[in-house]
Amino acid sequence: MDDLGTVSWPPAPLRTERLVLRAPETRDRAAFVELLTSPEVNTYLGGPRPRDEVERELPEAPEQWPGSFAVELDGAMIGQVLLRRATGHRRPAAAGKLDLGYLFLPRAWGAGYAAEACAAALDWLDGALPGEPVVLTTQSANTASMRLAAKLGFTEVERFEAWDAEQWLGLRSPVPPAG
Repeated sequence: MDDLGTVSWPPAPLRTERLVLRAPETRDRAAFVELLTSPEVNTYLGGPRPRDEVERELPEAPEQWPGSFAVELDGAMIGQVLLRRATGHRRPAAAGKLDLGYLFLPRAWGAGYAAEACAAALDWLDGALPGEPVVLTTQSANTASMRLAAKLGFTEVERFEAWDAEQWLGLRSPVPPAG
């Protein structure tokens, strides 16, 4: 399998000590709107989108595509973890690799949920696509994201300028397939 689109989706919900990672559902729409319109969430992502625009464009049932996990805590969505193919990426080191992205509501910050959820998604990926390298890009000014990248095993490949800020590109070396 060379594309996440070939993986059976959605998988059974992934359970961690505190969280459930599952396919997005209609009941998650309000949380998606909040993620996309929050100034805090979008500080390093180009700023929030206008609420009326998001309300108008976001479907009632969020799209379910391979690699998009809703992160649930105590029955409510608190964030999203994304694993998607880096097509058209500006950096040759990232082109064609899977890209890890994540968004969490501010009320969920500081409790280790992003680390727990991203680690679970990466563990799932290691089983679904053994040997698949993963990249992560963040603004170098986003110190929390930089710490999380290091904790998840990403190492710096390069820094570059984009969107009027220095960006950091890290690579998580593939876990060799078992056997």
